[in-house]
Amino acid sequence: MSSTPATLVDGAETPVGTTPGHPHHHHHLHGAGRRIRHLLRPDGRQVHIAKNPDEARRMSQTLRLNEKDDFDLVIHGSPEHVEALRHTHSHYEERHRQIKEEHPDLAAEFERILRQLDTLSSELHMISEHAVQLDANFSKYGYSAHLRTRDSDDEDGASIGDATFDKEVWHAGRKLGETMRFYQKPIVRQYFHKGLLWRAREAQEVSSYELFIDLFYVGIIAITGDTAAEHPDGQSLLRFAITFIMGWKFWSDISLLISWFDSDDVLRRCSVLFILTCLLGFTTNMVDAFEHTYTPLVAFYVTARLYLIVSLFFYAYLIPLVRASMIGNGVIALIPVALWIGSIHVEEPSRQGLIWTAIIFDLFGGFLLIMVRMPGVQRKLPASWKERLDFYPGVNIEHRIERTNAFVTLVFGSCVLGILYQSSSAMGVNAFFGKAVLGLIQAFTFNWIYFEIDSFNLHTHAIRRHVWTAMAWFCIHVPFIMSFVLSAGALAVLVRAHDCPDADVDSLYETFVSRSEDHISEGLVWYYCGGLGVSLVCLAIIAWTHTHRKIPNQRIRKNFRLLFRIAIAIIIICLPLAHLNSLELVASTTGLVACVLVLELVGSTCWGENFWWNTNCGRNKCTYSAKCGVRKEEIEKSLKDGTVLNVEEIARREIGEKGSVGAV
Repeated sequence: MSSTPATLVDGAETPVGTTPGHPHHHHHLHGAGRRIRHLLRPDGRQVHIAKNPDEARRMSQTLRLNEKDDFDLVIHGSPEHVEALRHTHSHYEERHRQIKEEHPDLAAEFERILRQLDTLSSELHMISEHAVQLDANFSKYGYSAHLRTRDSDDEDGASIGDATFDKEVWHAGRKLGETMRFYQKPIVRQYFHKGLLWRAREAQEVSSYELFIDLFYVGIIAITGDTAAEHPDGQSLLRFAITFIMGWKFWSDISLLISWFDSDDVLRRCSVLFILTCLLGFTTNMVDAFEHTYTPLVAFYVTARLYLIVSLFFYAYLIPLVRASMIGNGVIALIPVALWIGSIHVEEPSRQGLIWTAIIFDLFGGFLLIMVRMPGVQRKLPASWKERLDFYPGVNIEHRIERTNAFVTLVFGSCVLGILYQSSSAMGVNAFFGKAVLGLIQAFTFNWIYFEIDSFNLHTHAIRRHVWTAMAWFCIHVPFIMSFVLSAGALAVLVRAHDCPDADVDSLYETFVSRSEDHISEGLVWYYCGGLGVSLVCLAIIAWTHTHRKIPNQRIRKNFRLLFRIAIAIIIICLPLAHLNSLELVASTTGLVACVLVLELVGSTCWGENFWWNTNCGRNKCTYSAKCGVRKEEIEKSLKDGTVLNVEEIARREIGEKGSVGAV
């Protein structure tokens, strides 16, 4: 019996009867896209194929009772599995050649019919419900040769003779009558194994309680930004950064656990509610944290972190597949917890050393395990460590991007709330209204650039492009949102200020009169311009991490457009040196941000194309080029010979070029 674990390759999407790099023969006979679970060798010996090592152990016990030792048991994708497929494939290739020599006319007609059936099967696969989600994922975020799909449960799949039974439709129908349990054993949604990412077929939807968390977090954004703007100095900026990052860690921890594990039960809702309770306690102690309430602030934060660590150890106990990874993450998370507890017993300024060391571990500690899994580092590890770290949970790309997009949208929306005021004038069109409109234009422009410019014409998303671009994309959102919130908090004060012409303080409603200032402090101006400039730089970095389609004859290339953003950001950061009043300052920054948008819109079009209007419906269509791991000659040869490209070879080639893969 052969049951040695090996790299899982060419999973659920591999057509039956197809091996990597071999001709694509007649998979419609057994149902397109289904795995072969049993195989009969030419000598009559039965080969059973297990999905993973755990299933292999279970099958071995059962088969020994029923079939004794007259069988082979291999793991899907292992060298033994590939050898059995290739040996059987060679046998049928020889039989195919003999039949063509003995009955050439009948064989030719039979092959013509099979080619037609293959075409129809491929079309059905593309339009069927079980495949369209994954195909759409590729078209939206970029293709990855390292991505495989797996069944969504641990039950045995349909065998070679059960192709007519649509198990997925059956399971979808069964779920219509299910009830929510108090506890349900968690399942790993997707995981890395030896350079490949195995993920469920279905897309992971954003749950309602996740949106509830985002809405709750808006309150933290408002408090941190407004508190910093009340006393715009270096100390307030330092405290703002600390409390904001701590609050961000609440949000990212919940998002990570939900993305890693599927556990649709009452206990998960209660867990989320407990963390939100800690977040509420954390929020109520933020404003006066560095004067009187630092201990309860850290206590609520540490409680939530310890609960997360206990959850990681609990998942390690329940799911042996990712046990080492979960224990590693839990141990790494314990280091900053100890530092936070220690900071309670240390006075300023020595406390800052412990705080920022803990923050660095909180933000980047999880990347240590990712770096350990890189090929160069793994070669230096003991064999026992390599085996334990073979499996590592991954983040679902659709879920992560949708969660981040929803959060950024709420940030933009909440920042617009800060510019709202109430007027008591019969004709309220004045400088206050003008500054509010300009602030609205700024937020709308940032939203336009982030969602409509940088996320359009994507060839490969940063998460799928490379491990380093994925890490950069994850990390850069922290300073991006933090700087934008800081700028928005300062903008709210600038809008209500009456230091400019046509800004009569008596035209404000009585509750806003006390909030209006007749002089803008220099620190507030630096908050506003610095935050806006840094957020614009972060936008450029986010756009750079993606691979966009290269459109021929484009007016301005992507790199030049991003350099223009950075140049405008530098100008905005230096604007406080001009000593402008609030109206002039907001108008200047809005004009500069609008210039970035105009350059992006015009520069992304092509020479000879009408920018102002289009006689066709929708956007202008144009050709594009993009770097791919497969050469054009290989594709043409594959089409000519009727063979399937070897995705394993493509994956190895990409690893050789990049050093590591960060696709999720």
